[in-house]
Amino acid sequence: MCTDNQTDVTEILLLGFHDINNSKIPLFILFLLIYSVILFGNFIIIFLVTFNENLQIPMFFFLKHLGSADILLTTNIVPMMLHVIVNEEMIITLVGCLCQLYFFGVSGFVQCFLLAVMSYDRYLAVCYPLHYLSIMRPNVCLQFVVGCWILVFVITTTGLILVCQLHFCGFNQVDHFFCDFGPVVALSTSDTSVVTMYDFINSIPTISVPFVFIIGTYVHIFITILRMNSKTGKQKMFSTCSSHLTVVCTYYGTQIIVYMGPTGGKYAIMKKFLSLLYIVITPFMNPIIYSLSNKEIRESLKKYIKVK
Repeated sequence: MCTDNQTDVTEILLLGFHDINNSKIPLFILFLLIYSVILFGNFIIIFLVTFNENLQIPMFFFLKHLGSADILLTTNIVPMMLHVIVNEEMIITLVGCLCQLYFFGVSGFVQCFLLAVMSYDRYLAVCYPLHYLSIMRPNVCLQFVVGCWILVFVITTTGLILVCQLHFCGFNQVDHFFCDFGPVVALSTSDTSVVTMYDFINSIPTISVPFVFIIGTYVHIFITILRMNSKTGKQKMFSTCSSHLTVVCTYYGTQIIVYMGPTGGKYAIMKKFLSLLYIVITPFMNPIIYSLSNKEIRESLKKYIKVK
């Protein structure tokens, strides 16, 4: 509970970026363009995969949901970030802040699981091609995706319930451009040990386990490819996995840079800017990586444009 000389925090002041007076308009235009490309690129992929029979295969089905997660992530944060850039700060209700934190967790965690499922898909396609279609049936793919979303909603909802038990009194300033877990919890005047411990334990099944699983599948994939006698076969298999592997490296690379580095002081300010990597840069790159490097998507888009 708050003491007599403290008031309950009902609003959060996001301080945003510092000293960008001369760069506000260029940054606003840049991130608005990037956000537009993210929405356009992912909606195009979702549309093509949904309505083009040639793309009705497991990998593209998972890609469609990965694109949905990217849209959720960026739409949850980028419009507010644009407001913060222009006005240099922003006031958001505590409830709104917790909602943003919740959907940030949902969109981030589901990407980890979807990338793991996609790596399993590539593992079966390369290592067990004869059994691929019998295993990755449409109903199985749907179960994988639904399972990912349900698991993420359960995990994130539990975390949000714990955060809602905290008290926020007096000080209400967050030196960030969105409601990230660390800065919001640090603002609480309650004992945050349980919430912090849950977040640490939660990172094992949601981040570490999928990452280790992905590494394991790609070790088997590379061993299988290296054992092939045909040079053409090797190139085809590497091409099959290249898009997904690039996305995995980009996603986890940015996460490691942001969350595994030092904390506090100048590092906290640095992490605020580095968080732009996975909030806007990674979602921006994903549709480009898949559309430019994937022949099926390029051909489907060309056919649709010609028809229209």
